[in-house]
Parts: sequence; C-alpha cells; structure tokens
Amino acid sequence: MSKIKVLHIIKSLGRGGAETLLPETLKIHSQSEFEFFYIYFLPWKDQLVDDIEKAGGKVICLDAKNNIELILKYREIIDFCKVNKIDLIHCHLPWAGFVGRIVHFKTKIPVLYTEHNMQERYHLATKLLNKISFNFQNIAFGVSQEVTKSIIENIKPNIKVETLLNGVNTNHYKPGNESNIRQELGIPENAILIGNVAVFRFQKRLVEWLRVMSDIVKANPNVFGVIVGAGPLENEIRAEWEKLGLQENVFFTGLQTNVKPYFEAMDVFMMTSSFEGLPIAMLEAMSMECAIVATSAGGIKEVIRNNEDGIIVDVANWKSIPEHVNILINDHGILTNFKKAARLRVVNSFSLRNMVDELEKNYSEIVIN
Repeated sequence: MSKIKVLHIIKSLGRGGAETLLPETLKIHSQSEFEFFYIYFLPWKDQLVDDIEKAGGKVICLDAKNNIELILKYREIIDFCKVNKIDLIHCHLPWAGFVGRIVHFKTKIPVLYTEHNMQERYHLATKLLNKISFNFQNIAFGVSQEVTKSIIENIKPNIKVETLLNGVNTNHYKPGNESNIRQELGIPENAILIGNVAVFRFQKRLVEWLRVMSDIVKANPNVFGVIVGAGPLENEIRAEWEKLGLQENVFFTGLQTNVKPYFEAMDVFMMTSSFEGLPIAMLEAMSMECAIVATSAGGIKEVIRNNEDGIIVDVANWKSIPEHVNILINDHGILTNFKKAARLRVVNSFSLRNMVDELEKNYSEIVIN
C-alpha cells in the first residue's frame, strides 16, 4: 500500500505552541505509512523549519505579506497538491483553516482542522469567517475540552468536532541532562529559578508576570526569573521590567530553538495568562519536572488538578500567585513533590504518543472512506 500523503498548512513556523507540535509529532509519526508536507506563509517566522526537515518533513513557504495574500495562495496550494498527490490536508488555526477549506471546496481533498484557541478571543472578522466556512471540512479537533465547547457554542457546526488533547514527547522532554543556563546567566546553583516560555502577546500577561516576580524577589532575594521568547509587546514588557528594577534578577533570552536547557535550569514554571488553549510550553515544562504555578486559564485547569499536579489560581486572582510560590521557595520538600507530580501527570495523561495514534487513525479513516 502506498503512503498516505498529508499536507499541514499553518500561517507561520515560528516557535509558538501550535507550531511546536509539528516537528514533535513528526518525530513519532509512522513515516513508513505516512509522508508529510508543510506549507507556511511568513518567511520571517521560520524557526522550526530545520527541525521539521531534520525529522523528515518537506517544507515550502508561500510568501504572503498579509491575510488577504494568504487566502489568495489557494491556487498555488491546489497546484502543490496535484504535483505531490496530496491525500489529505491538516490545517492549524483560522487563516490556514480558511485557505484549506477553499482548497477542499475546489478539489474535494479531505481537510482536518485543529483549533488551538477560544472563539471568543478572535477578532470579529476572524470569528465570522471561521463560522461561515467551518463546515467546508471533514472534521475539527479542539486541543482542550474548553476549546471544543467554544467551537460548538459559537459556531454550531454540522461536522464532527472532537477533543484531541495536546501532548508532549515525554521521552525527549525528560530531566537529567546538563544545562549551563544558570552559569551563563550568572544565577547561583542554590538559587530558585522561576521561568516562562512564551510569545510576547497580551494574553500571556507578561507585565503582570513581572509584577508577580517583583513581589517574590522582594521577599526572597535569592530568587531569579527567566523569560524565553519574543513578540509584539516586547518594548512594553521591557519597560515594566526596568520600572520594577528587575534587571539583576530577571533575564530575557530572546527566541530559542532549543528550550530544553532552560526547562532543565528552572525550578518553577509560572504563568499569569488571561486565556489559553492548552499550552504546549507548560506541558514541556511539566515533562522536565518543573513545578507549575499558574492561572486557571483555558486548558490549564484541564491539566493541573489544584494542589495535586501543581497550583492554579483564578485568572482574576493572579496577584495571589506570590504567596503560593513562596510556599515552594520555603519548603524544598513540597517543591520537589510538585516537580515529580508534574512529570507524572503528563506521562500518564498527555503523552504525544496518544495524540499521534489518534491523528493517524483519523488520517487513515478519512482517506479510506
């Protein structure tokens, strides 16, 4: 039997949660049964291209300066599908979804769609286009129960919508490797390091994250912070960092293609998000035995059972985070227990292997039918 040829379409291949899943799932997929192709549109967001190609994927960029240009690339995508005999298209996030549905309408190539965010959080035009076009595909997945519920309540689709929980490669993301990050940043080995890995967007509330860190550092001078990432709000976030006088205790690393050494160095992974789908960076941190303290945004509360796998507070109650972090700082036994519990939770319930098996089952069923 010939391989099933799957084309992933996504707006960019920068290091975001949805994007990170593509090389990670590819490493696990059965490449004797499936062949994977990837189309993206923003050439300046290409941090994951090398990872995908090294894992065996074929990547092409169809340069689009804006969302209108992206949609108009449907003709080139149709040509690509014909030349490469694509059997199935898997789209991620709305704008890739829109163009994939046009291709489906014109070619009848089956389309799967993965939604990583809540409908309520999208721009009005994005929400409207999503609603109008949503049924022009075969099946949709929400990355958490809350995301799936948001699709059903806001779009009321006629097609099947299922929850397919995000996962993490727990064999790849496991502790025990050497990390020089503390040494590079000048952080003492006996200090507590609190971190976050994020795109600098408003929903991550990194200004609030810094305010939380400021309160923690005032009570505990031997605590440090690290933020891995970049994004549109960087100037605003750095201005707050300077205003709070955190230059000696909190470090910005910029974009990193390999975040494992940073997780290895962290004791606590802390999030102050206002909303989330199901954050990949948090799952990776848990797999690396980072204790979790976070708001209960979106899918976070589906992962973290409060005071069992980590600590969560209401989204509006982010100012209470320092008191919870201080408990971990002051009791290393509790900190160690939460570190171990975090990894156990993802190994048992959020393994990428489960996610890949479910995807391959759907790929095969749709193509055969």
